[in-house]
Amino acid sequence: MPLFGNSFSPKKTPPRKWASLSNLHLLDRSTREVELGLDYGTPTMNLAGQSLKFENGQWVSESGSFVGDRRELQRLRKRNQQLEEENNLLRVKVDILLDMLSETTAESHLMEKELEELKQHSRRRK
Repeated sequence: MPLFGNSFSPKKTPPRKWASLSNLHLLDRSTREVELGLDYGTPTMNLAGQSLKFENGQWVSESGSFVGDRRELQRLRKRNQQLEEENNLLRVKVDILLDMLSETTAESHLMEKELEELKQHSRRRK
């Protein structure tokens, strides 16, 4: 006979009833959205007096006053593109100038070396 006995034997749990007692899972999606409040609509926000809503991946003004800002935005995008192109051109020019500088520096070092050799050669002749 074991010292403490084998008196621990848990009762078996009864089988569970249906997982959900609600009948909402039987409804179609649109009814469920109405019942559960899942139809949020389009996200909206108010910035600096402008009311914006999110449609097709972009924020769009709900009022018509955003047209002037849209023109300004297009102008700024065009100016940004011009500045990027100018920046790229200037980078190319700097690269070319650096190449030219390194080439002339290398030629200068070669000429100095040649000049030094000629001086040494002329000193030996004397």
